[in-house]
Amino acid sequence: MQDRGLAAYIAELIGTFLLVFFITSVVTLFVATGNQAQFGSDFAVIGLVHTFILFGLVVIFGAVSGGHFNPAVTIAVWIMRRIEAVDALVYILAQLSGAVLGALLTKALLLDEGRAGDYGAVKVSGLLGSPFQGAVVEAIGTFVLVLVILVAVFSVRGAKDWAPFAIGAALGLVVMVGGPLTGGSFNPARWFGPALVANSFNGFAGIWPYIVGPLVGAALAALVFRFVVEAGSESPPAPEPVGPSHR
Repeated sequence: MQDRGLAAYIAELIGTFLLVFFITSVVTLFVATGNQAQFGSDFAVIGLVHTFILFGLVVIFGAVSGGHFNPAVTIAVWIMRRIEAVDALVYILAQLSGAVLGALLTKALLLDEGRAGDYGAVKVSGLLGSPFQGAVVEAIGTFVLVLVILVAVFSVRGAKDWAPFAIGAALGLVVMVGGPLTGGSFNPARWFGPALVANSFNGFAGIWPYIVGPLVGAALAALVFRFVVEAGSESPPAPEPVGPSHR
């Protein structure tokens, strides 16, 4: 189990701060508001920004803290027993704090531009029929993201050199698909920071999909990794030789 310390906690705070700042900035600039907003927004650009910023942050801070920047990732790593409960709690507090600071910076720089879009805050789209469907989308996206992270980082046969790009690309992919449906959070900290700064929690129905969905997706990813990916990666024992020994 990796030792954690102050440097790791600061890395998680700074990393989540930068992640949320870049995400909320690009969402403010490239997501249209009003009627038919989902079809006037450029989720390709938004997805690519997610890809590049997470890729860069994992390269910078991955060796320091593991590069979580997401409470759902931290929960999955805790389920895998790769982080102590106390460290996981401090990580999550640092991530939530960094997310609030990132959203505050976006609001400070893009006050007028961001007002109509709540400074990058997310909400379940009218394209979906209920908050439950929004939670399902968030769960599926988080499942894919967290499973890629676990395989890239912890699998004995994982391509470690490709891990930062694979992780960033996974986030970009699920955001391009899920963005028009839920805003593409897949990260309780990314949801919480802008929602707090813009005061746009939208009641209980606007809160629970962004907490329950990612946490369920992360837990399922940890289970699939442990009992499917990791178990299937174990090399079978060498067969015993048949016939008389020639020694």
